[in-house]
Amino acid sequence: MSKSPKILVVGAGIGGLTAALELAHRGLDVTVLEKGNAPGGKIRAIKVDDAPIDSGPTVFTMRWIFEQLFADCGESFDAEFELEALDILARHSWGDAPLDLYADTQKSADAIAQFSSPKQAQLFLEFCKTAKKVYESLKDPFIESPRPNLLGMMSALGIQKSKVLWDIGPFSNLWSALANYFPDPRLHQLFGRYATYCGSSPYLAPATLMLIAEVEMKGVWSIKGGMTKIPEVIARLAQKKGCHFQYGAEVQSLQFSGSKISGVQLTSGEVIECDYLIFNGDINALQHGLLGKQANAAIPQNLKQTDSLSAVTWSMRVKASGFPLVRHNVFFNQPYQSEFTDIFEKKKLPSNPTVYICAQDRRDFASENNDYERIFCLVNAPANGDIQSDDEEIERCEQKAFSLMRQYGLQLQDAQITRTSPQQFAKLFPGRGGALYGQATHGWMSSFQRLGSQSQIQNLLLAGGSVHPGPGVPMAAMSGRLAAATLMERLGLIKQ
Repeated sequence: MSKSPKILVVGAGIGGLTAALELAHRGLDVTVLEKGNAPGGKIRAIKVDDAPIDSGPTVFTMRWIFEQLFADCGESFDAEFELEALDILARHSWGDAPLDLYADTQKSADAIAQFSSPKQAQLFLEFCKTAKKVYESLKDPFIESPRPNLLGMMSALGIQKSKVLWDIGPFSNLWSALANYFPDPRLHQLFGRYATYCGSSPYLAPATLMLIAEVEMKGVWSIKGGMTKIPEVIARLAQKKGCHFQYGAEVQSLQFSGSKISGVQLTSGEVIECDYLIFNGDINALQHGLLGKQANAAIPQNLKQTDSLSAVTWSMRVKASGFPLVRHNVFFNQPYQSEFTDIFEKKKLPSNPTVYICAQDRRDFASENNDYERIFCLVNAPANGDIQSDDEEIERCEQKAFSLMRQYGLQLQDAQITRTSPQQFAKLFPGRGGALYGQATHGWMSSFQRLGSQSQIQNLLLAGGSVHPGPGVPMAAMSGRLAAATLMERLGLIKQ
């Protein structure tokens, strides 16, 4: 019997963890190297006054991706997680009466009819039908495809499903496409916000991103134990199957034998050999030589990318009153386009930031309890954390964000706060100035310009939000599965 190849996974983010779990389930020799002291990557909790606050992704959707992963690895998703489906997907405010969107589409339509007009509610229902068709058209030939390209996808779609994409105007941007459904500028703004889920501007993102609305309508859940429960469970199951984890192991450079990777050198000086390596980090770190000059051969040097959004975040233990918070809340600011002009063109923090608020101890109809609670706030920011540090600008942004919350009725008292800036994100996740979503999804071809799981170095595979199928917890998990499948196909264990 031939010796099992030694596989290193660099980075214990969701992409690396799902790849490690699948490969360990196949009995392969897998070691995960993580520079932090726990798994999760961007899924992380910050302790404020000893209270863990989810301070990365806060929305859990597309649970079927994880159910399928667990089933394929002989495990039960339901046995490991306790989920609560949210009736209210999010509460949105423009400073007056808020608007709730619901998991029940008709309830959302009724709320929109009262908030805006019956005509706007009817157009919303038409939008939902279109978003559903776009999602169903792209799920198999794009999201789950290991190496999507435009011609191959259109061929797989066939005439009927291709027509769905042509009808929405695939060459138009999301903002323009939404104008057909949302004459109310507030609703136009609300649904344009979905582009930021991919770290992008709604004025530049492709119209196909309207499918994110369908993803949310299929269900949003909260997880007992917080979002960090996801990487903790996957890491534990991978370990149970024989995967080794080495924390505090920061990779300084990739080691080569000829044109192939032979291992890695840690910042401690330790060299760890391997036959295959899965890199679960931003591909810019490879392209820019942060892991050694030879490592940049992994990425096409003519690959041009626009960095996605970074953020300024506040993790708080605080007494909140006034505005009736639910779990997910968005306080919109005006003029909306200026936020993205500031970030993507002027490369500065927005003068008029919209604020996302996750009240992690609230449910759909939770009332104020006059006690401390855990709150996470986020404002979009440019990914310039590697070249610029302006504490005064960040302070001004904070003042504007907290002023907006007060203006909309939210009172935050006795706050204990930990702030994270693009500069800190750049140190946590090197390679792209603190960008949190890899490349921005700008332009109709942008989704096809993401690299797949195979790099230009034969035994180096790629996973994470900077490669196909893109950013976000479910997509990162899918990228790990695709990387594992590519490797298992090469080893003759499966056929894709």
